[in-house]
Amino acid sequence: MTGSPPPRARAPRSRARTLAPLGIAAWLVLEIWLLTLVADAAGGLGVLALLVGAGVLGAAVVKRAGRRAFRTLTETLQQQQPGAAPASPGGQDRSSTGNGFLMLGGLLLMLPGLISDVAGLLLLVPAVRTAAGRYAERSLERRMREAVAGHGSLGDVFQHAVVAGRTGHLVRWRVTTGQGPGGYVQSLVFPSSLGSESPVIVRFALTAGPGAPPPSTMDEITRGIRPIGSSTGGGVGSSIGP
Repeated sequence: MTGSPPPRARAPRSRARTLAPLGIAAWLVLEIWLLTLVADAAGGLGVLALLVGAGVLGAAVVKRAGRRAFRTLTETLQQQQPGAAPASPGGQDRSSTGNGFLMLGGLLLMLPGLISDVAGLLLLVPAVRTAAGRYAERSLERRMREAVAGHGSLGDVFQHAVVAGRTGHLVRWRVTTGQGPGGYVQSLVFPSSLGSESPVIVRFALTAGPGAPPPSTMDEITRGIRPIGSSTGGGVGSSIGP
């Protein structure tokens, strides 16, 4: 006779999941109340004209943002062709972030409501989009660092690395599990030394159990990567050990 497994403890409900439905309900009630006030002052036709005009403006903004996104994608693909001059990565990131908030502003304008229209109009201002983009980047970076730190961080999470003479980036973190010793995981990305310098991604992991190699072994592996045809060894299928 086998017994049933013990019931699994429910994870605590996050604060955001608890407050999000309340916030949405409050926003809907406030939108309806404001529309009622405007309808009393300007009439039903005035409210209808306001909502239709905001929807048309929002559709135009979304269309413009979509064209900018397509143009940015086309330019990025052209720059990856051999012989093309590299563009500034920071400028592309800022353009993509600003274009994303521009599209968000258009979507807010298309929603029926006065609060969403005001928020959408604010996002049409370049200075507001820039400030919102910086805040979003800082918030995302902080949350990612906190999430990785909760699993045991190895110093700085995002690090620069020189791989086969090329500047790359790596992310390393400690993984803990309910059973077993866990381990260390690293993702490494660097530009290829051949062709159009396409990114090369290397992922590997080490166990953290007794007798396992230390995390510094990941640094030795990274330093041991060599370009194909290098006189110091390395290449496809070659050993990187001493």
